Amino acid sequence: MRSSTNLSILLTRFFTQRLVQQKNASPHTIRSYRDTFHLLLLFAKSKLGKEPSQLTVEQIDAPLVSSFLDELQSQRGIGARTRNLRLTAIRSFFGFAAYELPEHSEAIQRVLAIPCKRYVHEQIHYLTRAEVDALLKAPDQTTWSGRRDQAWLLLAVQTGLRLSELTGLTRADVQFGVGAHVHVIGKGRKERCTPMTKQTAAVMHAWLKEPTHGDGQIAFPNRQGGRMSSDGIQYLLAKHVRTATKHCPSMQRKKVSPHVLRHTCAMDLLQSGVDVTVIALWLGHESIETTHVYLEADLEMKRNMLAKTTAHDGTPGLYKPPDNLLAFLKGL
Repeated sequence: MRSSTNLSILLTRFFTQRLVQQKNASPHTIRSYRDTFHLLLLFAKSKLGKEPSQLTVEQIDAPLVSSFLDELQSQRGIGARTRNLRLTAIRSFFGFAAYELPEHSEAIQRVLAIPCKRYVHEQIHYLTRAEVDALLKAPDQTTWSGRRDQAWLLLAVQTGLRLSELTGLTRADVQFGVGAHVHVIGKGRKERCTPMTKQTAAVMHAWLKEPTHGDGQIAFPNRQGGRMSSDGIQYLLAKHVRTATKHCPSMQRKKVSPHVLRHTCAMDLLQSGVDVTVIALWLGHESIETTHVYLEADLEMKRNMLAKTTAHDGTPGLYKPPDNLLAFLKGL
């Protein structure tokens, strides 16, 4: 086995040289790609009976990659979007391999030709003002964790921070005084500053006066003082949603995730008359087209637009039942 086709060597160079040095990929991207290849290598080991460090690039061929993606959907129950994200990571690696191993270009191109899976673009979900109010009242503010949770819930709904931005926020990232704001480094290592309202700033100021845990750097630490995990945030959010549902039954029909809080912020801005290009900057979207989904989701805006139009003439027709025999033949 030539060392140039050893998967371990090439994959290591892909992460250290291609992603980190050349593309300066964000930690979020690196973690996502890492998880993809961890799953792929375990799958290849089960199918080929070889340890991951002994695999060659040729053995990770198009049929194996396709089988891997199919198993993710059938066994792990992932959706088409997640499947496509896994495929994007694999394509990125094989695009790198195409330059490193031109003699294997035919096999590599077959992997690159694996199509993404089409899916129905579902309408986004967001919370109404009454639902947000119920959610913010859910944490028990007589406890340290309750005051922490109320602070990050309010900040998430008002600023629209991504989950990774919220868990990675430090005390130094929160600025008070005139022009109070939070500073984050989002997807693609893009920096942005998002303003806080007076109410949010007051809650954050009170929270950050609490006794610190750990090294005192993390804005929303766990009980050990470390950074809260994504799973931890989602667990706490689900817990507070259950409490809020008792006072706001409409939340029972909604699946509330951390990203729904981000959608809620965007819809609040949109319904307040903020231009969609400003919302794109606020949320740190790569393209304004990403922000257009909020226009599609705003039913109230569509109703207002409809009220301004002139209705077309039309009269309702009268239903006439068909002949019984013809109806019988048509039903065959």
